[in-house]
Amino acid sequence: MFRPVSSQLNLPQIEEKILGWWQKNKIFERSVENRQGCPRFTLYEGPPTANGSPGIHHVLSRIFKDIIPRYKAMKGYYTPRIAGWDTHGLPVELEVERELGFSGKTQIEEYGIAKFNARCRESVFRYLKEWEAMTERIAFWVDMEHPYVTMENNYIESAWWAIKQMWDKGLVYQGYKVTPHC
Repeated sequence: MFRPVSSQLNLPQIEEKILGWWQKNKIFERSVENRQGCPRFTLYEGPPTANGSPGIHHVLSRIFKDIIPRYKAMKGYYTPRIAGWDTHGLPVELEVERELGFSGKTQIEEYGIAKFNARCRESVFRYLKEWEAMTERIAFWVDMEHPYVTMENNYIESAWWAIKQMWDKGLVYQGYKVTPHC
């Protein structure tokens, strides 16, 4: 009645076979397209910075970002999942400072702010292939073909627009918040 199951399972090989089948048959894309017109649940990935290799903590956070939209899809929701890349901020600047042997703001100004910014922009996607490989390997279903990128003007403009909307509604205030990290 049932085929015998081998006790010599090669789980990584089985995973690779399933991942290949999903890609070949565009299962992620079809899972999103098949639910168009249903109630919407959109995930905009809280974007990682791709100027460093992904680590185990990235795997964990991506698993959480994947579970919820999959659950919503199983409940009948249209669930577009938008990848993003954080291309701003201290991690990017610190890496470039380290590469250039800088230890502070004065050296950046002497080097030239525009030149330093250009160097930062060049660095942000240095490890993109590793990120894409990890994303694919852990079967994180997200639209990597159309990501939002925080250094693009349309993203920056939309952030300023949202802040202005909150300001106009009196929702912006000064306060204090404890954050459990440094």
